[in-house]
Amino acid sequence: MERFEEFNKSFIDGKWTEGKTGQTFENKNPYDQSLITTFSLASVDQLHRAFETSKEAQKAWGKTKPEERLEILKKANEFLKENREAIVDIISRETGGSFIKANVELDLTIQYLEASFDLVNKVYEKREVHTSMEGKKNYVYRLPLGVITSISPFNFPMNLSMRTIAPALALGNTVVHKPDVQVGLTGGSILARAFEVAGLPKGVLQVIQADVQEIGDEMLTSPHSGLISFTGSTAVGKHIGEIAGKLLKRVALELGGNNPFIVLADADVDRAVDAAIFGKFIHQGQICMIINRFIIHKDKYDEFVQKYIERVKKVPYGDPKDQKTIIGPLINERQADKAMQFIEEAKADGITLALEGKRIGNVITPFVFVDVDNRSKLAQTELFAPISTIIKAESDEHAIELANDTEYGLSSAIFTTDIERGRELGLQIDSGMTHINDQTVNDSPSVPFGGTKASGMGRFGNDWIVDEFTVTKWISVQTGYRTYPF
Repeated sequence: MERFEEFNKSFIDGKWTEGKTGQTFENKNPYDQSLITTFSLASVDQLHRAFETSKEAQKAWGKTKPEERLEILKKANEFLKENREAIVDIISRETGGSFIKANVELDLTIQYLEASFDLVNKVYEKREVHTSMEGKKNYVYRLPLGVITSISPFNFPMNLSMRTIAPALALGNTVVHKPDVQVGLTGGSILARAFEVAGLPKGVLQVIQADVQEIGDEMLTSPHSGLISFTGSTAVGKHIGEIAGKLLKRVALELGGNNPFIVLADADVDRAVDAAIFGKFIHQGQICMIINRFIIHKDKYDEFVQKYIERVKKVPYGDPKDQKTIIGPLINERQADKAMQFIEEAKADGITLALEGKRIGNVITPFVFVDVDNRSKLAQTELFAPISTIIKAESDEHAIELANDTEYGLSSAIFTTDIERGRELGLQIDSGMTHINDQTVNDSPSVPFGGTKASGMGRFGNDWIVDEFTVTKWISVQTGYRTYPF
C-alpha cells in the first residue's frame, strides 16, 4: 500500500523534487486541522524548467506509437485501482469530502482515464476530404498540440485534473500541471505517482506544488505552452482568458455556476425532492454545477418547501471519517467565513429564513431561504456552501425566464412528467447542460461537458476534447499535372 503523504514535493523531469523557495505549506484536514503532510514549494525557476523540458519531451512523446501510450495509460489505471483504499482515505481527509464523495471522485477519475484509451489513435489518423479540383487529394490530420498547461481546483481535484491530463497524454501532448496546494496530494501527487509507476517518460507530466503568490502568472505566460486548461472561479477564468488572448493561446475554461433546479407544474414533487437533496448537498455544495437556485412553480411551491425542509433536517453532518456523514467541512476557514457572510447579508436584506443552520468549526449545517427574489444578491451569487435558495415561479415559462436571468450558464435541471416538453424547455435554458428529471451534478467523459456565458469556454469529453487538444493539419497531394493561369 502506497503512503501518499510522502510524495509532498513537485514531480519535475521524472523526479520528486524539493522546492527551491525554502517555503513550505502545511496541508491540513479541514475538519479537525490535523496535519496530513507538509509540501515543499517550487520556485519560478523550477516552473520555467518544467515547461522547457516538457517542450523537449513532447517531441519524442508525440511520435510514440498508440500502443505505447495505451500501455502506460492502462498501467496508471491499474495503479489507481490497486490503491483504492488509500486514495479514498486521502481524498476524504484532504478535501473534507464524505465517504460517498471520495468514492465518486475516484470513480470519475478512473472513468476519464479509461475513456482516454480510445483517443490514442486519433492523432496522425488520415481523413480524406473531397475536392472539386482535378487531380488533387486532400487529407486532414490531427496532430498533438504540444505542451498543455493544467490548473485544477480544490473541490474535486483528482477527476478535474485527470480529465485534462489523461486525454492530453493520450493525444501525444505533454502536461505541466498545478493542483491547488490545499489538495496537492489528491490533485497532483497521486496522479504523478500513478504515471511514474506506469513508466511514463520523464518530462511528459510535470506536477508543480507551488504558491500562487510565488509563481504569479508564470503558469499562464510560458511561451512553451499552447493551451491553458483551467477549472475554477469565473474571476480567475476571465484573467486567464485575457492573458491567453494576448498571447494567442487556446483555453479550456470550466468556471462558476448559478445552476437552476426547476420544478414545473406537473412535476412529481417527491422525486424532485430526492434529487434536490443530492444535487444540493454532495460535498457541502462546493461544486460548480451544484444546485444554486430552486425555482418552483407556484402550484407545487408549498408542497416542495415543506417536503424539502423535512428531508434537509435529516441530512447527517460532521466528521467525514464517519461513513454516514454527508455534510462535512468547507475546505478552509476563509470559505466558511464567506458562507456565513452570505447568510448574514441575506438576513439583513429581510429574506425569509425557513431553516436556520449553525456553524461548527468549518462545518456549516444547512440553511434554507424561501420566497427569494431572483434579482437579490443571494440568488445571483455562487454560494459554494450548503445554503438553499428557493424561488417561486408564476408559470412554467416564468421559471425558464428566472433560470436564464443570471450571468452564468453551466448546468440546469427540469422536473416534469412530460418528458418531450421538458426537452423542449431544456433547449430554452441558456446553459451548456440541462438534465430532465435529474439534478444538476452530472459528469461523464462521453458527453460535451462545459458552460456558456460566464461559466466558461470549450468542452471536455472525448469527442470534443480532441478538438481542444490537437492541431488540425491539411495536406494536399497533386496527383496529376496542374495547369496554372500564369
